[in-house]
Amino acid sequence: MSGKRPTILVFDSGVGGLTVLAPIRQARPDADYVYVGDTACFPYGDLPEQQLIDRVTAVITAMADRFKPDLIVVACHTASTLVLPELRSRLAIPIIGTVPAIKPAAEQSKSKLVTVLATQGTVKRDYTAGLIRDYASDCDVTLVSARLLAGHAEAVLRGEHVEDAAILKEIAPAFVTKGERRTDCIVLACTHYPLLMDVFERVAPWPVQWIDPAPAIARRVVQLLGESKTDTAPSKAGIALLTQESGWTAALEKAFATYGLDRFLNASLPDGPNVPAKGFGV
Repeated sequence: MSGKRPTILVFDSGVGGLTVLAPIRQARPDADYVYVGDTACFPYGDLPEQQLIDRVTAVITAMADRFKPDLIVVACHTASTLVLPELRSRLAIPIIGTVPAIKPAAEQSKSKLVTVLATQGTVKRDYTAGLIRDYASDCDVTLVSARLLAGHAEAVLRGEHVEDAAILKEIAPAFVTKGERRTDCIVLACTHYPLLMDVFERVAPWPVQWIDPAPAIARRVVQLLGESKTDTAPSKAGIALLTQESGWTAALEKAFATYGLDRFLNASLPDGPNVPAKGFGV
């Protein structure tokens, strides 16, 4: 990558990938960034598996063709647990996925009561079960499907008000007691969830460690692309693109700008999750 400013494309079903973009930008401030949110099909958790694979593959391959990134980050747990093999078979560039941070949670837990807070899709995946089996066999792991939580995060970033009680209702099952033990680590297995961290800490029944995968993803980016070039100027403002027509609001544009993204585009797609790449246009 010597002498060339890398382009990094960050993809998510909506706005959650911003929580992954932030530490990546900190690690590689000299890179150019493209953020793609597939808001037209948000949330992904309810989509049948093959439709999800087809959808994500179509959108990402189209964006890769348009922007020619040097690296792609799939900042969505639900998508990553399914689509990475297909994407890697199609694209000859590095692709980093996002998976539940179960291993570090199990290593850090003192009580050995760990909760994975996730979308419905991530909770039911065999991939998630495999991570628990391989890395948390000494823990009691509770899987909590927070059906509305990602939507609450989307609403908050768009400037809408969400009651604390609504968020507490979603996270309350993540707090478990067994005898004198209680949950001490909660895996945030959806990139939307850290957007609500201030509320989580305010309404939580007791303090816990919230395990966010984003810092590990940033480290992986540096492993693949190398350290930031000290002789390269900081990146220009990045591009943010949503697949839903009229998806932008003033509050959302302001929020995206805080992550270094200030060029806002829409991508028009046919309705439905099965979208061939040739049908993708900006």
